[in-house]
Amino acid sequence: KLTAFVAPITSKTTLVYNQDLANAGAFGVKAAERDTAGNILVAGKNRRSEIGGYVRVVYKTNIFKDNSVNLLTKLDLFSNYIENPQNIDVSWETIITFKVNKFISASLTTHLIYDDDVKIGIDTTGDGKLDSKGPRTQFKEVIAIGFSYKF
Repeated sequence: KLTAFVAPITSKTTLVYNQDLANAGAFGVKAAERDTAGNILVAGKNRRSEIGGYVRVVYKTNIFKDNSVNLLTKLDLFSNYIENPQNIDVSWETIITFKVNKFISASLTTHLIYDDDVKIGIDTTGDGKLDSKGPRTQFKEVIAIGFSYKF
């Protein structure tokens, strides 16, 4: 039911193929250098490589004996040894699947992401305008209902 994987030395690479996003410094890559008029002097980087430690823990179980409800949760942790090793990147995904009847199934998926290197716009003054950037927790939730029929 429970597995764990530990890699004390590994690498993490982020590739940003869209140059507009790379120029903006999205996903933690180095942003473009601009002059005072906003013209690009040096284009943003398309790649970010990190060296660090990685841990993955996976837990999978059937909640009921008839296998009608299943739980799968995966936690990934990464620490960059070179820059701010105390700031741990977190990716935690949980999937609960339900077998409603012979034809219908449903699932609930949640995914939490925190990466200190990814800067997201912040409204620090409360005026509705993004005036700063900083790390933020990202959260995604998906509810799905499926229908299947075997011919």
